[in-house]
Amino acid sequence: MSDLFESIDMHAPLAARMRPRQLSEYVGQSHLIGPGRPLRKLLEAKQLHSMLLWGPPGVGKTTFARLLSRELDVEFIAISAVLSGVKELRQAVDKARSHFQQGGRRTLLFVDEVHRFNKAQQDAFLPYVEEGTFTFVGATTENPSFEINNALLSRCRVYVLKGLAEEELLDVLRSALLDEARGLGERALVADEEALRAIAQSANGDARKALNTLEISADLLEDESTLTLALVAEALSRDVRHFDKGGDLFYEQISALHKSVRGSDPDAALYWMMRMLDGGCDPLYVARRLVRIASEDVGNADPRALTLCLNAWDAQERLGSPEGELTLAQAVLYLAAAPKSNAVYNAFKLAAADIKSQPSYEVPVHLRNAPTRLMKELGYGRAYRYAHDEPDAFAAGEYYFPDEMNEPRYYEPVARGLEIKIAEKLSLLREKNRQARGED
Repeated sequence: MSDLFESIDMHAPLAARMRPRQLSEYVGQSHLIGPGRPLRKLLEAKQLHSMLLWGPPGVGKTTFARLLSRELDVEFIAISAVLSGVKELRQAVDKARSHFQQGGRRTLLFVDEVHRFNKAQQDAFLPYVEEGTFTFVGATTENPSFEINNALLSRCRVYVLKGLAEEELLDVLRSALLDEARGLGERALVADEEALRAIAQSANGDARKALNTLEISADLLEDESTLTLALVAEALSRDVRHFDKGGDLFYEQISALHKSVRGSDPDAALYWMMRMLDGGCDPLYVARRLVRIASEDVGNADPRALTLCLNAWDAQERLGSPEGELTLAQAVLYLAAAPKSNAVYNAFKLAAADIKSQPSYEVPVHLRNAPTRLMKELGYGRAYRYAHDEPDAFAAGEYYFPDEMNEPRYYEPVARGLEIKIAEKLSLLREKNRQARGED
């Protein structure tokens, strides 16, 4: 078998150059290739069977298939469902048969993005899998239960690959910085720890994305040799389009409208809204702003505010100007007079901050839906407690966050409007949770 790992194209992207050449370089998936785990046992026993590697992009599906062929000393043929069809499959079959006839060598046929093949194309693999012409290894980012034909699925074992943890991504990045033959080592670059962590966090478990970001950051360096957080931020930045209707004065009026509503001054709020309309502001832009204010500054203290604003927006679209603008006046006056709460807005920001600063934890198995046999066999939803079957339709003590998180508190209702009642209800439910969990 030709060695698929020795040839290095230094013009190739960093992620391609840093592809692991042997199993010891492979990062992640310890639940599959760690000591005593399923794929480790398969390698140690020198066995090979048809399988599906299911996981998000950049977690090593293609790399593992290549390493599998190398460790087991079999021929490796790769096709992509995006670019290939029945013609390429037939060519692969001919090659596999030739390898066996000439040297008795088995073949691993790797099919990337196998879910892109239609039913007929997937069915075309079946006779060759049955007769052992090749061992089929498919990679997919989609749920095999829905995207892979039952006939093919039944002939494969499914292995679920996970996104790489932050520390695993850091290992990948550091290796690329130090590797002089394939990585960035010959440039003698130094990276701030916070810069590397920013790359790892932004990659969301995707090693390919992390390496691409590292390479872009390195390319932005001029005379310096240190990758900083600011440089990484520049590499990660995206173009943002800004809406501009009338310069600073226009935005000052928007600010005045918003703050007048927040300050519960209906007269001032109406004044500033009319100033904006008189200045040529699109009434539908005002309508959108009022909907935002309804959630940001009134929230659940009076949920009717959001409905009223949406109705005003709809009326403006139906009636046009000037008739529709009366409904906007009704909405802005209601918002200004309504009880105020920014609890929804604060909860939104806190949750968003957690999501940006923490890894993308997996959904706990008991919360996953299991509409297919495969998903049931994987344990999805097994320990889920159906709230409607519990006293008062509340599963006391149940935990709905990822296992790795302590239970954060985002939503804190204020003592105004309907949120008084919401706070009482949440307090009661939280006390039931504490009792059920045996907490003080």
